Amino acid sequence: MLEISGITKRYGERTVLDNVSFTVGRGRLTGFVGGNGAGKTTTMRIALGLLSKDAGTVRLDGAELTTERRRGFGYMPEERGLYPKMKVLEQITYLARLHGFDKREATARATDILTQLGLEERLNDAIEALSLGNQQRAQIAAAIVHDPDVLILDEPFSGLDPMAVETVVGVLQERAQSGAAVLFSSHQLDVVERLCDDLVIIAGGTVRASGEREALRREHSSNRYELISSGDAGWIREEPGVDVVEFDTGHAVFDVDGDETAQRVLRRAVAEGSVSTFAPQQPSLAQIFKEVVR
Repeated sequence: MLEISGITKRYGERTVLDNVSFTVGRGRLTGFVGGNGAGKTTTMRIALGLLSKDAGTVRLDGAELTTERRRGFGYMPEERGLYPKMKVLEQITYLARLHGFDKREATARATDILTQLGLEERLNDAIEALSLGNQQRAQIAAAIVHDPDVLILDEPFSGLDPMAVETVVGVLQERAQSGAAVLFSSHQLDVVERLCDDLVIIAGGTVRASGEREALRREHSSNRYELISSGDAGWIREEPGVDVVEFDTGHAVFDVDGDETAQRVLRRAVAEGSVSTFAPQQPSLAQIFKEVVR
């Protein structure tokens, strides 16, 4: 497990990270979300040892990180950093060799991961000849070709079309299933919500919420319910303590002023007709994000 604990970073009088703490579990995908300038990239670079910190610790499996242990990290920066004139396969093979693999194994690993990412027909193209989306896939290949046990990706889905997003999602899930700790940032909240096991929301250099995705959704759920029944649920609009948000004959979405009101509505719904659904509505990641950042 990657543990980021009490990280503080200042530039002169300006504090850009203030006591940032969260964990990235092995075998889990952790989404890291926040607006521009919230502190995501700075936090990632400190975890990688690329930036110094003013306070706090970064540990892996309980031990403070050293340069040697960070060699087992994979990193994809938001800014592309590959050599534009090199061919795709040549580039990824070269990076694998820098991690100690011999030429034959490095070539095999590079070919395999590039194929998984859908670049098998572009192996001999120069990086600069690729579309921006394909350059992004090559950058991801560079981050994972050495089979890292910690993978940190800054905006990995930027510039990808929906099909490419699905391809990259599958590769990241495979990395997590192999036991890697995966931390990724993204502005695409729908992708984060679908992909992540755990979530960290940062704003103004402080962590506003963190934890397991579904636990956070339960924690931030409101008293909003959905009712689907075979009968006409028009009566619900007259119930005290109920504010109807959506209504269409046997379907209603409504807010209640407390649990007792919710139970009263359920009892009447059962009495009025067959109830197929009566359940609280949990918020989306976008709704949670707006709530905690506000």
